[in-house]
Amino acid sequence: MNERELALDIFLEAQRTGRYVTLLLREVLDKYDYEAIEKKAFLKRLTEGTMERRISLDWVIGCYSKTPVGKMKPLIRELLRLSAYQILYMEAPDSAACNEAVKLAKKRGFSSLSGFVNGVLRSIARNRDSIVWPDEQKDPLLAMSVRYNLPEWLLALWRTQYGESRTEKLAAGIGQERPVTIRFREGIPEGQLEDILGSMRSAGINPRRHPLHLRAYELENCYGVTALPGFAEGMFYVQDVSSILAVEAAGIGPGMRVLDLCAAPGGKAVFACEKVKEGAVWAGDLSDAKAEKIRENARRMGCERMQISVWDATQPLTVPEGWADVVLADLPCSGLGVMGRKKEIRYRVSQQDLEALICLQRQILTASWRYVKPGGVLLYSTCTMNRGENEEMVRYVTENFPFETESLDAYLPESLRSEQTGKGMLQLFCGEYDTDGFFMARLRRKQSI
Repeated sequence: MNERELALDIFLEAQRTGRYVTLLLREVLDKYDYEAIEKKAFLKRLTEGTMERRISLDWVIGCYSKTPVGKMKPLIRELLRLSAYQILYMEAPDSAACNEAVKLAKKRGFSSLSGFVNGVLRSIARNRDSIVWPDEQKDPLLAMSVRYNLPEWLLALWRTQYGESRTEKLAAGIGQERPVTIRFREGIPEGQLEDILGSMRSAGINPRRHPLHLRAYELENCYGVTALPGFAEGMFYVQDVSSILAVEAAGIGPGMRVLDLCAAPGGKAVFACEKVKEGAVWAGDLSDAKAEKIRENARRMGCERMQISVWDATQPLTVPEGWADVVLADLPCSGLGVMGRKKEIRYRVSQQDLEALICLQRQILTASWRYVKPGGVLLYSTCTMNRGENEEMVRYVTENFPFETESLDAYLPESLRSEQTGKGMLQLFCGEYDTDGFFMARLRRKQSI
């Protein structure tokens, strides 16, 4: 197992096929599961770290290369990124990073560029403590982009929408490592919950209750949940507090009928199922694979009564008009609020993508608002931070369909209540309440038009 060469191949394959680096890495780790844990850990850190810090790595490489990074051969560019990451951010000896890069360049048919690779990397190693970073006074946007490894266009968008101070804070918040968050199933006796928490502590995990929800816990030192006590028995579900609060904000109660339009992998639908008790939950998503994921989670959590369908939410569904007391519309979005967990999004999403997503969201809302009964609730949510997909989408709904916003305050902890929540909306920003970046809005369908 040559970890450096495997990492190089992962990046080249991602560029060639458009597949996500994280998915390719998972496949490689599964293939080499028999290898020593140290080797797998090295590969994982090298691949994920290089992916996350691509902007700052390109800046550093550009300082010591006469050839612009964008004009390099793809293999040489990825090789330099991987090797520069080792030099700047890992404990491996500089000589190993340089020598292995030269060997790989020669092995892969680039002997003529091996001297170039060696020269750039050794320059970085010699000057690591005196790298000249972008000037914050002359070009603050570029400086922030390189510091936080976020594209300039995105920072410019946030600065326009939220202001300079907020943009700096949320950019920093995205880079913060956060533990796994779980939600314990409703109805678990306190004694049983304490037994599970005690078993987790015995396994070296530190469960800490989240301040925004009584049944939510953050699990420090947790590197996988499927083997934890209580998982197979459906005692808890991995779910960010922002997603938990969105279900709470819908005001779901016993006997209600709930429709979850874009439900995969099923976290909100499962929580809704626990709340309706003998009521009904109808959940669906776009493909068989997504529907099966909902079924899998529903079975584990004991939600056998949930009805699960495959559908395209932009088209008319088999759901009767006015069927639902609550429609959960957690719609496809740019995912800017989960970049801390899904680091690759920052390099995948573009300004053009935002416009396309806004059009998709409007299509789904136009097709689905009628499923809310008069007097019922539409709970709109996204895992992003972009007014076009959030506040502006709420305005689109209230201007075009018979809905009005309704205060969220009765459903939220006091620490989250504000003038905005009083108007029926909540924007959570990364780095503020230890949640994902997330938006929700509570809309009530008018009794008559």
